[in-house]
Amino acid sequence: MKHLPNLLTLANLFCGCIAIAYILTAQPYYYMRIADGMPSYAWVHGAEQMYLGSLFIGIAAICDLLDGFTARALKVFSPIGKDLDSLADMVSFGVAPSVIIYKLLWDALMADKNAFDVSMLGMAPAFLIACFAALRLAKFNISTAEQKSYFIGMPTPATGILVGSFPLIMWYNPYNIASLLQNKWVLYGVVAAVCFLMVSKIRFFKMVPQRMSLAYAWPQLTLIVLSVLAVLFLSVAAIPVGFGIYILLALIYKQPETAKS
Repeated sequence: MKHLPNLLTLANLFCGCIAIAYILTAQPYYYMRIADGMPSYAWVHGAEQMYLGSLFIGIAAICDLLDGFTARALKVFSPIGKDLDSLADMVSFGVAPSVIIYKLLWDALMADKNAFDVSMLGMAPAFLIACFAALRLAKFNISTAEQKSYFIGMPTPATGILVGSFPLIMWYNPYNIASLLQNKWVLYGVVAAVCFLMVSKIRFFKMVPQRMSLAYAWPQLTLIVLSVLAVLFLSVAAIPVGFGIYILLALIYKQPETAKS
């Protein structure tokens, strides 16, 4: 049982790798069908592969949550476990989201008038997410002891969940929100925002409060209630809405003094 947390961490990494493989295979191609003896052609953009990639990022996030829970439950802690967790998070919530933005930028830039090809310079900013995720995780590894009830800077799994929701929004397209993700400036804005938040000094509360009392747990309860309400009205678009609520509550909430000791 003592190896269970590390096995869950490896499952996180495994799912992140599968997510990347699915997303990278989401290449557009021509599809031909015969109707009444006449061929017709249509673009297929690999949306299903992107969708499956999102699902595996979600599974990776569940594994990431469970490995910490089982480590605390079994009272199993080791330096290798902490470093392994960061390496897995780097792939699942740093590289995989970068690849999603890379693909979405390709689609957005190819939609420009008279676009026949896309320069790598236009899509390269997507990989800043992976770079800033690496910086965020490195900073976390040397300051873990200070962060008992909060994270300094937005945790990388939050970035993975946010960006991982984009293919789901493209797939289900509630309220035609998917059109925003076909705008290159929106995507560049997302990259800039998440990179800044990951290395910011903002204290993001953990989803498990340090004490089960309203003074400590009200931001978590507020986030859960508002996110559930958002799901009822917005479907998968509730994920970025919940992300925005998380940021707002992090800016408002001040840790009680006793929680810092």
